[in-house]
Amino acid sequence: MPTTASSPTASGVGGAPASAFADVTASDSALRRFLHGLPGVDAVGLEARAASLGTRSIKTTSKAYAIDLAISMIDLTTLEGADTPGKVRALAAKAVRPDPTDRTTPTTAAVCVYPDMVATAKATLAGSDVKVASVATAFPAGRAALPVKLADTADAIAAGADEIDMVIDRGAFLAGHYLQVFEQIAAIKAECGDRARLKVIFETGELSTYDNIRRASWLGMMAGADFIKTSTGKVAVNATPANTLLMLEAVRDFRAQTGVQIGVKPAGGIRNTKEAIKFLVLVNETVGEDWLDNHWFRFGASSLLNDLLMQRQKLATGRYSGPDYVTVD
Repeated sequence: MPTTASSPTASGVGGAPASAFADVTASDSALRRFLHGLPGVDAVGLEARAASLGTRSIKTTSKAYAIDLAISMIDLTTLEGADTPGKVRALAAKAVRPDPTDRTTPTTAAVCVYPDMVATAKATLAGSDVKVASVATAFPAGRAALPVKLADTADAIAAGADEIDMVIDRGAFLAGHYLQVFEQIAAIKAECGDRARLKVIFETGELSTYDNIRRASWLGMMAGADFIKTSTGKVAVNATPANTLLMLEAVRDFRAQTGVQIGVKPAGGIRNTKEAIKFLVLVNETVGEDWLDNHWFRFGASSLLNDLLMQRQKLATGRYSGPDYVTVD
């Protein structure tokens, strides 16, 4: 594997520069040799370890900390054709003050919307620390020409997006056109520059094998991703403990090899506090405290926040709230 890379990014500088991997990205064949030369994934071992870590018990004090940490890591998301400015404003207001009755509740990390809703979200979030993320690049299929994806990205950033969540062309990846996918990610990263962090979505449920997920993880990181993300939330199989564990191992190995730290975002299907805490245990046990921060780990979820708020109040008061305690997103 290549050993040349930029300096470590523990302070939050960005993803790896494509030039650091010029030797293995010089041609499709070179990139294919590199990606297919990565160690194969022991599926049984991976799933067993993910299941084992999911059985760890969390005590009351640690649970309270984990709930607040998980809230702070949420990208509160609305990605529907029926999204309106009013819905986006309401979601952004909830991101800033998830529990209006308790000002000690952390804000979420970001609000994630379509590019045409970025300006609305940005205006509502003015003065807060909550970021605006946008699913540019022909979300959720990723099937568009590169100039269209670049224009989509540029429009979102011009409207105020702090983060871009791009989807890879899974058809190109599964056909073995790795260099095409690499060049598209690198081009979107160049468009983002220092203005926006780039999250690269693999849609792991469509990649078929754990080996493909590992290859996609390295491909995305080598091309300059600041985050690697499991899913769009628009297919049957989204984030799972096993595929997230595999991606955490990839970012761990990538930092050990290059000195560059990359974030991870499981998205889709994480709906309750118990599941979220399992993912936080995966982070702690696989990559450690360096990733236990919303600069490096996110949850792509909306319904999760409501359960976290209910569990948070249960710890504080000893009882569950009524059905109207949290808003229905």
